[in-house]
Amino acid sequence: MVDLQSLRIVLPEVQLAIVGFVALIAAAAGGTRVTRAVGLLAIGGFALAGGTLFCPERLKFLLNGALPVFGFGTQFIDDSFARFVKALILAASALSVMLSWSYFEKNGEERPEYPVLILFATLGMMLMVSASDLLSLYVGLELQSLSLYVLAAFRRDDARSSEAGLKYFVLGALSSGLLLYGISLIYGYTGKTDFLSLASALRNHGLMEPGVVVGMAFICAALAFKVSGVPFHMWTPDVYEGAPTPVTAFFAAAPKMAALAMFTRFLLLPMNGLSAQWHQIIVFVSIASMLWGAFAGLVQGNMKRLLAYSSIANVGYLLVAVAVGGQPGVQAMLIYLSIYVLNTLGAFAVVLCLRRNGKAVDAIADLSGLSKTNPAVALAMTILMFSLAGVPPLAGFFGKYFVFLSAVDAGMVPLAIVGVLSSVVTAYYYLRIIKVMYFDEPKGALDPMPDWGVKSVLGLASLAMVVLTFVPSPLVDAALRAARGFIG
Repeated sequence: MVDLQSLRIVLPEVQLAIVGFVALIAAAAGGTRVTRAVGLLAIGGFALAGGTLFCPERLKFLLNGALPVFGFGTQFIDDSFARFVKALILAASALSVMLSWSYFEKNGEERPEYPVLILFATLGMMLMVSASDLLSLYVGLELQSLSLYVLAAFRRDDARSSEAGLKYFVLGALSSGLLLYGISLIYGYTGKTDFLSLASALRNHGLMEPGVVVGMAFICAALAFKVSGVPFHMWTPDVYEGAPTPVTAFFAAAPKMAALAMFTRFLLLPMNGLSAQWHQIIVFVSIASMLWGAFAGLVQGNMKRLLAYSSIANVGYLLVAVAVGGQPGVQAMLIYLSIYVLNTLGAFAVVLCLRRNGKAVDAIADLSGLSKTNPAVALAMTILMFSLAGVPPLAGFFGKYFVFLSAVDAGMVPLAIVGVLSSVVTAYYYLRIIKVMYFDEPKGALDPMPDWGVKSVLGLASLAMVVLTFVPSPLVDAALRAARGFIG
């Protein structure tokens, strides 16, 4: 007998899986000539899943901040937090597909497998976000990871792309091993894998704590790898540089959101009784990520490597909010995450605009004189860099403001101070890009801008940074409702 309640909870995922299989069949049958059509089908699938997430019944649930609903026993959870993050993931995936069209066409590498892999990676992320059991968490994580390994090496005839895929696969397999070992320890000591039972067991049986703490530490290490937190960041710069630029943009946005959401749910629900233990881990990873991302980025000459270290620093800021926990911490994390994703996708859209004589270029020096050769792109990049630097009054400033304010209110003033100081350091390399665009002499004319996909993403991202500057309340209110639903 079909469990209709459980099916309702995973209906967006079911829809996305069906669209994924249809796209896979179409790709196999049509070959390269249906690449654009499969991409449009993927975007349609994301829109369909997003519409299901916020159909009138679900929207009423979201606005009322109703209590979470569980499906398939306690394997999956449906709450306003999960819906908020899923909506961001679906939007980031759709924008990543749009970024890819002109890139692969101009490189003669059109293959319909790309949007199919994005579809299945997104499906895995959505399962991760709603996972309420260690086993369903692992299934979602591996579905995402297997797709990402192939995406990293998508340009199989390119040595750097193949190297990126291999590095990501080897280190990803290591992180999966750490995750499974942590799960086995927790199950061995508690006999439970679902989050609700774990929370109850850890509250009532303190004798189980030492073994569970070790298992929790292994799981935290595995999830820190997925978000590229220091010291588990070693794959990030090389994979970001070697993977195709649209793939790198996708890596920097959607998978990070899913992993951070899962990190938050795992620590604040089943492991909440051990907050004194995991808090030390998160604070260390946060400080290390902020500092290493800030200082290592200073010496980078490649835009993709610079954005890799920028993403590491931003993960540090997000983990500040996770360390704060509670409703203020979750709200701050969601606000920052929303702004960061749009910022990052917009920055990679600018990188995709950098082509000279038919070849992609990605050095910071290639931005020289961009204000003279393409003032519109230079203006958009200026807005995005100021926002990433946290310069008021742009949206990026509000993101950091909410994160650091939540830390101060929670009594974590030293952590907030480290965050502010690292923000000052990162501002140097963001402002250096602006200096190169406006004050250096052009190296030569760039090729005409790519198709409407890249233009749309760049325009949307830069416009959103300006709009959220003046009208931040819809995002702040939505994040607050999501946080209430999560804690509720």
